Amino acid sequence: MGMDKLSVLLVFVPADSGVDGPALLGESGRPGFLQGLKNGVLKNIIKRAQFAIPPLSLMILGSIDEPGIEQHICDLRFETFPLDRHWDLIGISVQTGAVKPAFELSALLREKGFRVVLGGPYVTVFPERCRAHGDVLVIGEADDIWRAVLEDLRHDRLQKEYRVERLPDLSSCRGVKKEALDIQHYFTTNVVQTTRGCPYSCDFCNVHVINGHRIRHRDIAGVVREVEGFLEKDRRIFFFLDDTINADDEYAEKLFRELIPFNIKWVGQATTRLGENGRLLDVFSRSGCGALLVGIESLAEESNRVHHKFHNPVDRQAECIRNIRDAGICVYGSFIYGLDEDTLEQTGAIEAFLDETGIDVPGINLLRPIPGTEVFNRLADEQRLLHDRNNHDAFRFSWGQEMLYRPKKIPIETFIPSYTDLTKRIFTVKRAIQRAANAPTLRTAVLMFNLFYVHMYNLSRKDLMQQMEKLGG
Repeated sequence: MGMDKLSVLLVFVPADSGVDGPALLGESGRPGFLQGLKNGVLKNIIKRAQFAIPPLSLMILGSIDEPGIEQHICDLRFETFPLDRHWDLIGISVQTGAVKPAFELSALLREKGFRVVLGGPYVTVFPERCRAHGDVLVIGEADDIWRAVLEDLRHDRLQKEYRVERLPDLSSCRGVKKEALDIQHYFTTNVVQTTRGCPYSCDFCNVHVINGHRIRHRDIAGVVREVEGFLEKDRRIFFFLDDTINADDEYAEKLFRELIPFNIKWVGQATTRLGENGRLLDVFSRSGCGALLVGIESLAEESNRVHHKFHNPVDRQAECIRNIRDAGICVYGSFIYGLDEDTLEQTGAIEAFLDETGIDVPGINLLRPIPGTEVFNRLADEQRLLHDRNNHDAFRFSWGQEMLYRPKKIPIETFIPSYTDLTKRIFTVKRAIQRAANAPTLRTAVLMFNLFYVHMYNLSRKDLMQQMEKLGG
């Protein structure tokens, strides 16, 4: 390590609830010794059970070589902040749902004399809310502009704001390195993204808001080289982080056909429409696809339509899922209960659908109105949000632990018990074992996920019932 080099630290700040760990909303006081020990053990299990993977965005930025600068990554899910050394610039990725801890860390660091640059999804959508919290803002996808930030740092001419004018061209060669990661912290470090952008316009999603509607592709040869290079350091499973891995059937087929000889195992996200493309399904299976997360959302066609989700007609969902599983691929089926046209009948429909399709891991979610999305603004205008629309910290990515809005067709005092009763029936140890036994592959992972959900949805039920008491239910 050259003493004359400038040091840059890239920091991932986790949320204090939801996907980064459980947090009972109703907890008060200090837990007893046994409860504290249990919480600590569970938090560690949860990190592992949720297949913790490194932040790809920071890996991409940390892989940019600039003479005279060395970059490091600090993932606060696993590491303590290295305050014991000098940093010439600290970059914080501000995730929607972790705004408060990110701003608190930035304030602490600036008090100690560090220069802080803020970027990430929240900064991109709400730069005006972030200017007071950092010395520098990076607005937009930073793949190309980060080199300019590093150059300006080296020449001591940092600007207050760097705004991406055009979405990055992903076809240009950008190698991703993982030397800055502690491989043992993660379930795998083999995280790859092949496309960005989403052609759909679901009103509860912010992907098209941040990354645009046009699908941008990486060069297939570059992806193949990256997979080959990643295997030299980590031969575990691959996570393809595309929001929809089958958004472009032709591209996906070409890419994964090229990956067949590498004998990898991989997981990703897809639409159920994949089940209608037998040729692509075959390529996915032969290339090592073990599991796919598919967004089913509501089984009421009217609900999907009112939320602008048109690409997976309900009448074809079951057959598509069976086709995917018949190809030897596990299905994580993600539902949202409580969309605008949902009624109490949806709970029975979800249970019947799970039995009919054999979904390996179900996720029964509450709608999370994300600031910056169309549904957030609409619910705010309709005065259905349970928090002030300007208090973005309140709209967390919690694990179904709290209601953030009032459903349209079901009174909240009726909705909460219907949701908790549904999760109590679906997430049992017996069903977890049955799903694992029937899974087409990855049975250990399916069992771990389902048992983990038995615990998490139990926490969820306790929190929701406490919330209902506070709401006067």
